[in-house]
Amino acid sequence: MNSAADLPRVEAIVIGASAGGVEALLSILSPLREGFVLPIIVVLHLPDERRSHLAEVFARRVSMPVFEARDKTHIEAGTLYFATPGYHLSVEHDRSFSLSLEERVHYSRPAIDFLFESAADAYGPALAAVLLTGANRDGASGLANVKRRGGLTIVQDPEEAQVATMPRAALDLHQPDHILPIHGIGRLLVELERIAC
Repeated sequence: MNSAADLPRVEAIVIGASAGGVEALLSILSPLREGFVLPIIVVLHLPDERRSHLAEVFARRVSMPVFEARDKTHIEAGTLYFATPGYHLSVEHDRSFSLSLEERVHYSRPAIDFLFESAADAYGPALAAVLLTGANRDGASGLANVKRRGGLTIVQDPEEAQVATMPRAALDLHQPDHILPIHGIGRLLVELERIAC
């Protein structure tokens, strides 16, 4: 683990997860303090046909305001956003959301790659991207794109992931800045926020 002095000042955190992701996200986000200042934007693969209850579930368990991302809304500091089921979620250059119905990526819509690549374009080096447990390859190329744009990349240790396919796919493509167990990722986000304050 690098010392805090080596960490960049980030303005936003994006997180991608699939199978096993709800538990992993709760472990990372539940301990974050009230008043955590960075926005956190999450794509979590879910079955399409049902309305997502993620925002309600997480609102009860985390101390940040939690919303489903809406088209054209501006990203607010200290807020947790979830991608709407059935739509790709992108971040525009003016730091607002865009929802679209383009083709699925890795059988997924929302796709992690979509969020990561657009956020990398919008935030450049001021972005931290986290890829967690999951059963497909979504997120790997998006994460590599974040790295190319100078952002910070973090992958859950595949040995610890409930489903290792997604973290392994990311590691096949590039060497992230950090490979960490869940509690280590949570601690890193706390450090990133401390620096950003």
